[in-house]
Amino acid sequence: MRKLLFPFIILLATSGTLCAQTQYQNSGWFMFVNNTKFNQKWGLHFDVQVRSADDWGYVRNTLVRPALQYFINKDHNVALGYLWQTTQNKAEGVSNTFLHEHRIFEQYIFSHKLSSIFASHRVRVEQRFIGRAKEDVFSQRFRYFFRLIQPLQKTAESFDKGMFVVLQNEVFLNFQNKEKINNSVFDQNRLYLAGGYRFSKKVDLEVGYMNQAVKNFTNHTNNSIVQFAVYTRF
Repeated sequence: MRKLLFPFIILLATSGTLCAQTQYQNSGWFMFVNNTKFNQKWGLHFDVQVRSADDWGYVRNTLVRPALQYFINKDHNVALGYLWQTTQNKAEGVSNTFLHEHRIFEQYIFSHKLSSIFASHRVRVEQRFIGRAKEDVFSQRFRYFFRLIQPLQKTAESFDKGMFVVLQNEVFLNFQNKEKINNSVFDQNRLYLAGGYRFSKKVDLEVGYMNQAVKNFTNHTNNSIVQFAVYTRF
């Protein structure tokens, strides 16, 4: 249980950060995630995401993220990766803007089992090269993520097939050039609850609700997100 204490402390600490001057939005996210192991030590992570603007108006963001993984053992792995993100903004009476962000990132993942719960923790550091209309910005960001999967039927040591529920949370913290991002160490928090079905060791489908709380320069954004995700493993 001690291994879960730190994630929930972070969740409670960030829950009260965004309170005043909040704008509310609704959007949809689609995510495809693949992990392929080449051998016992090396593998490739690859994910693609498509995110809508407020009220599902148009595609606002696309993200493509490959990473090379090294497996220390069955419970621990590290990765070095790259992300390309596009952002489209539409406003009435104004020309559309189309901006790009490039990132390099390093991450560490620890997975373990607590009773019938399959848990994983991820620490990621990002170097962000953010394209803007009048200037390009470089910053660095720290992310901590935990994910808990509870199968809805009895399982052995591995979970190979059946329905499950998911609870996860991720907190984002700026630690370099925060004055160019939102003038705050706290960047955002994503709390997620979902249900899914594991068809085999290789394929999961998942649908859930995410609450994204974002700190901006002058206000806060609270985004209610419906997310559909496909996970594959080879």
